[in-house]
Amino acid sequence: MFFWLSCLAAGLSLYLLVWVAGRPALKYQRRGRPNERRSLLAWMWPWVLALAPLCAPFISWRARQRLVKHIQRAGMDRAWQPEHVVALQCLGLIVPVALPMFVLPMLGMVLPGGGWLSAVGGVAGIFWPRSWLHRCGRERQQRMLREFPFMLDMTTLCVEAGLNLQGALQQAAEHGPEGPLRAELRHALADMRAGMPRAHALSELAERTDLDAVRRLVTALAQADQLGMSLGPLLRAQSEQRRAERFLRAEKLALEAPVKMLFPMVFCIFPCTFLVIGFPIAVKLLGAGF
Repeated sequence: MFFWLSCLAAGLSLYLLVWVAGRPALKYQRRGRPNERRSLLAWMWPWVLALAPLCAPFISWRARQRLVKHIQRAGMDRAWQPEHVVALQCLGLIVPVALPMFVLPMLGMVLPGGGWLSAVGGVAGIFWPRSWLHRCGRERQQRMLREFPFMLDMTTLCVEAGLNLQGALQQAAEHGPEGPLRAELRHALADMRAGMPRAHALSELAERTDLDAVRRLVTALAQADQLGMSLGPLLRAQSEQRRAERFLRAEKLALEAPVKMLFPMVFCIFPCTFLVIGFPIAVKLLGAGF
């Protein structure tokens, strides 16, 4: 009798655990999902939405401002909020800790070193969302820096052909290379059509991209607008400067390549080379009786 009661209690506990853990998947199945790909984040998104209201009151305004800036830099401000990032951090802490310490023992499985694995997994789960968000923002900024000189060239050609600045930006947004910079430029043009002043829309563009090159261009355009300067030579100088900066960045990466290759050469390639060369010598010396 006691055996059957234990089995019933274990079954009820497992059912309640599955119901509590799986309820957000039914409630938030298609609400605000960041993408439709079958990725780990897409599967975790319902639980992120369920935890976000609980995490929102514990975020300070400074942390919220920093997270908003990182989310804008990564281009995820349409689907993500600061509480979503904090909820993802909480999931990254809860899942590695709960799985080896609670879920597996309930199923009769014991993982050797489960405490250490839980601690390491929890720490990694806390820091992973921030590092992932920072990496996405950095990659997006690099893409925009590669596209920026070409967009400036198109804008310069249109201004020199007789279009005004907004018309030139419109042509660059329509015929420029597909990428995050083109999307941000279209966003700025939509703000202008909605009635926002051009200087304000361009300053918002610089704030969203968080690039010094875009900020310098916006500052130069604002000064030229105030002083009545011609935009053609100004845009031409900006384009040449951005192209020179891109060449310098490529040269810097090329000079950093030997330094980055030093670690795998010393710890991976050289030991294998010495092993291949020294093994026959060692065999011969051992065979000779040394």
